[in-house]
Amino acid sequence: MSKYYAIIAVFCALLLFGCAHLPDDYGLYQEPVSDFTVQQNNTRLQTIANLLQTAKGAAAKQQLDALNPKELTKAQSAQYNLLTAQALLNFGDAEHAINYLGETDTGELAVNDKIKFYQSQAFAYSLTGNLLESAKARIGLDPFLVKADERRKNQGVILESLGMLPDSIARQQSQKEGLREWVSIAKILASRQQNPAKFNADLAAWRAANPQHAANLYVANAGNISASAGTTPTSIAVLLPQSGPYADAGKAVKAGFLAAHSRENAKPALHFYDTETGKPAELYQKAVNEGAKLVIGPLNKESIQSLANAATLSIPVLALNHVPTLSKQNLYQFALSPVDDVAELTRKAQLDGHKNAVVLAPKNDQDKRLANYLTQHWQMLGGTVLKSLTYDPDKKDFSAAISSIAGLDESKARINNVQQAFPGANYTPQPSSSGVDVVLLSASGKDGQAINSQLLQAGNIAVYALPSIYAGLPNPMADAPLNGINFCDTPWLLTGAYGGELSMLSLRDVINQFPSSYIRLVAMGIDAYYLAGQLTTLNTTPYLGATGKLSLESDNRIKRNLVCAKFVNGQPELIGFSQSPSETGYNETGSAATAPLGTLPASK
Repeated sequence: MSKYYAIIAVFCALLLFGCAHLPDDYGLYQEPVSDFTVQQNNTRLQTIANLLQTAKGAAAKQQLDALNPKELTKAQSAQYNLLTAQALLNFGDAEHAINYLGETDTGELAVNDKIKFYQSQAFAYSLTGNLLESAKARIGLDPFLVKADERRKNQGVILESLGMLPDSIARQQSQKEGLREWVSIAKILASRQQNPAKFNADLAAWRAANPQHAANLYVANAGNISASAGTTPTSIAVLLPQSGPYADAGKAVKAGFLAAHSRENAKPALHFYDTETGKPAELYQKAVNEGAKLVIGPLNKESIQSLANAATLSIPVLALNHVPTLSKQNLYQFALSPVDDVAELTRKAQLDGHKNAVVLAPKNDQDKRLANYLTQHWQMLGGTVLKSLTYDPDKKDFSAAISSIAGLDESKARINNVQQAFPGANYTPQPSSSGVDVVLLSASGKDGQAINSQLLQAGNIAVYALPSIYAGLPNPMADAPLNGINFCDTPWLLTGAYGGELSMLSLRDVINQFPSSYIRLVAMGIDAYYLAGQLTTLNTTPYLGATGKLSLESDNRIKRNLVCAKFVNGQPELIGFSQSPSETGYNETGSAATAPLGTLPASK
């Protein structure tokens, strides 16, 4: 029996010996990481975090590449994924950053790192235009914010993002636990200017049903804003051209204005004056004498300047254009300004990570000014304009400008030399490495289609165009050549971007009266009506209008923030914002290391 036990003992010893020497690849054994290596990696990770915090993204990336992920503990792996995502965001690579954040075990992160995680996730999704996932990340962030003002700002971005969701997606998300209440209050807040009475009732009902919900922190303030908001004047004078060269533009503005007025329960009295039949100052004084409490108009710059020069404005004027450098007591200027269009487009292109631009515009005085605006704004944002080119809109062949963008001119010259030396040689010019990564374009839709088609030969160059690229009405077959072009425009024109009752669809009969070039003026008329009751609060409470998110500058100019879209299958699809909500609140509630450093301007 003792011999039997001896054999068993030897067998077990051999088995254990064999197991002890199996290669690591079998997964049965892994050399434990030494305490020294753990401490060393902690120091390295802290150094990387400091580099990101001080805007040294390239150095941080080098340090990350030098780490061996297999030597990291679970907690270190979570921090490594977070820091890698932050570094990627520094270079504008949101897609890969999202992947690393998805692999991060947030349970292994300290509280401060959890805050950075959700901030980074929210920012990454906003860069890709995913409003829903960005809002979800901010909802995750909310309980970790200690300061009440930081929570309010974060909640404001959550609710603005959710409020911009298309109704179909909002209905779907409102069925999900944890999102239902957020989505419902977001949609209520999005409609606050359209029907104040209904808004107040819906807001009170939501608060009664959700007394413990986190959003009450923001909603309480929203309720106070609503209660104290300015009221629409009882009598409004509207100064518009009803004859002459601007008559059609005046009619489009008036159509939108009257559509908004028709939806009101307590309607102000309206009095219309034709600016072609009298001097602006005389019409203004006549309106005052007839009891007007607010004047809306005039529409053209000359009339606005004339009114400002000749009259003391005893009642407010909401002018429907913008005269640069003009500032006067009681004068507000609201315009579909190309300055706003340019500012929004360049900020979106910069936010998307582009740096080296070519500006391309038609050969005419108006577009020359736009090209100058594009150049100035791009340089103000830290971008480089490599070339500023023009094209002749009367020609269909834009190959000269396109070749210059693609760096083909030098290539063609080389080919000509080769063919002279070797007759019969057959070569195709190839784009050279010009460094261009974005084209800032001013073009009509027709010209844009030809330019975009010819730009395909220039390689992987993004195109960001001013709103003139889009006619305003979906036309998938005709606009298919515009696929891939990004642009920022009036929310009213883009499906799912405007939350008010007076959508384009609801006013189809109205807009069918006008050519597509006047559609944006209908939206302007809608906003002009609702702004009548917002002027006294606009400097603190932006208005989410048909033409954009409207806020008041220091010189009483009303500034527009737009929404951005990209042509996909011949139709514009929303891709996010030029600044808001991705910018609003982000710098104020997040650390600098969570955003691509140098890309986000200071919050206003």
